Parts: sequence; C-alpha cells; structure tokens
Amino acid sequence: MRAVVVDRWMEPKELEVIEVEIPRPGPGAVSIEVRAAGCNFFDILMVKGQYQVKPAFPFTPGAEIAGVVRELGEGVEGLAVGDRVLASAGLGGFAEVSVAPARGVYRLPEEMSFEEGAALPIIYPTSYAGLVFRANLAPGENLLVHAAAGGVGIAAVQIGKALGARVIATAGGAEKCEIAAREGADDTIDYRAEDFVPRVMELTGGQGADVIYDSVGGEVFDKSLKCIAWNGRLLVIGFASGSIPSVKANRILLKNIAVTGLHWGAHAVKEPARIDETFQALFDLYRDKKIRPVIFDTYPLERVPEALEALGSRRTYGKVIVTP
Repeated sequence: MRAVVVDRWMEPKELEVIEVEIPRPGPGAVSIEVRAAGCNFFDILMVKGQYQVKPAFPFTPGAEIAGVVRELGEGVEGLAVGDRVLASAGLGGFAEVSVAPARGVYRLPEEMSFEEGAALPIIYPTSYAGLVFRANLAPGENLLVHAAAGGVGIAAVQIGKALGARVIATAGGAEKCEIAAREGADDTIDYRAEDFVPRVMELTGGQGADVIYDSVGGEVFDKSLKCIAWNGRLLVIGFASGSIPSVKANRILLKNIAVTGLHWGAHAVKEPARIDETFQALFDLYRDKKIRPVIFDTYPLERVPEALEALGSRRTYGKVIVTP
C-alpha cells in the first residue's frame, strides 16, 4: 500500500509517498481503509521533531481518519468489517490503510461524509469538552472565540451557538471574519484592524465576555483578561502564537474569574467515560444540523507536503483533509 513515511526529522516539503506493507490490527485494534485523514498543526511539528511526542522511526503521521473497517483485531466487539467509521488513530493516517485502537473508533452518522468524519475527532471534542465540561457555558451568556476561522475556532463557534450563547468571534482579516459569521458568530472583530478589547466591552454593554475560548495564548490571553466579565471563565485550549502566557493571581481574584484548561487527549486515561459521552453529543448535534465540519480543501496522498504547507502558513480555515 501507499503511505507517507518519516524515517528522519525533516521539513514537511521533504515528505514522500512510498510502498509499505499493509498493517494488521493487534488485539483490541481495527484496521481501516482510509478514505480521508485530517491534518493538524502538530503533524508539522512531529515531522520536524519539534513536538512533545517523538515517535520511533519509521512512522506515518496523521492522527484522525475516516474510512471503512477492513479487519478486526482479537477481542473487538461492536464493529464489523465494512462499517463506515471515524477514528482517533494517533499515527498512521496518511496512508491507504491505518490501524486504530477500537476504543477510539465510532460509526459515522449516515449523513456524514468521510471528509467531514476525518475533520471531527480532535477539534470538535476539544471544543465541546472545553465549553461544556470546563467552562459550563450557559444559554444567553457571551462567548468570545479567538481565531474563530481555524479548526477549533469554527467548532467552538458552532457549538457555542448550539448551546444558546451569543458568540463574538475574532479573526485575522475580513475573509476569515465572514467565515466565522457564516458559521454562526453573532458579531465578528478583525483583530488586524482594531483592538478587540474595547469592541468586546462595547458589544457586551460594558460587562465583558462570560466565557473566552483561547487557543492562541500570548498577548491574546493577556488582553482577554481585560474584557472578561465578573465570574467569567477563560478557557485555555492551546498556544498557537507560540507564546505561553502567565497570569498574576490577583487578576483572577479581583474579577472573581476562573482560568481553566482543557487537555482533551488525556481523557482516554483520566476520564474515558467522557469520550463516549462527547462523541454521542456531537453526533446528535450533527444530525440536528447544529454543527457541520468545514473543509478548506482536500489533497491526494502525494500532495501531503502541500497540504501541511497550506496549514502551516495559516492561510487556511476549518480543516485541511488528505484523501488517500
């Protein structure tokens, strides 16, 4: 079969497709004929050896996939060969066949395409768990979503609206603000053209945002503390800016706020029951047409370097998808 294989630390542009043996599933695992695989920024870092997880060589990147079940490993129940599924594979997605732990494999809703399925396993659980489990977002509250045209940002906008919040979105440039508005944002702020702090205060009648969804970090985090409401929750999702901020505790005390984090990947070990709960909720929201993954573009396997370059340049929105 064809697969993208990393045999040394390299730049994404150096990635090539080669022929490798078809992987077989071990106990508790499933092999899947990959129809679509999601691209994530950490794929770029992993290929370059700059990610916190450094797989042994050789490895195939690609953490989220959708496709058709090819083979079941020993002890796997509840799935059958031929099922249309999505999966959190961890590795191996940029290939014609991938193996994933059965506990991370879910049947696709009938209406969901493979491309949408591959766009869902990381960003949507992250946004749902953050807003529901950590921030306790309530109907009628003001939700501020930063980087709202990116993968997790769009997911947060859609889920925030589904939960009944009033959504304020920041994005870089008029086009990305239009995308955020199309996906449900009630108000948008182009952070390249204006300071979001006074605009948020104006839009909320001087109260500030009840929940702030921050996947950027750095200066965005610091400025968010200036426009958060009394009893507000600042949700730390990631540090796309490359800068990890710190906060003086008196700022948390004075406005009675909470700064809370979300590490979705750790739920498999710490709170596994939350995973099934989250995916069931997301599938229900999808069937009710309250969420729908947004695809920037699809790329064949041979164009994985181009797909990752587009993602790394930050000119994309939503999800970049590879279609083996």
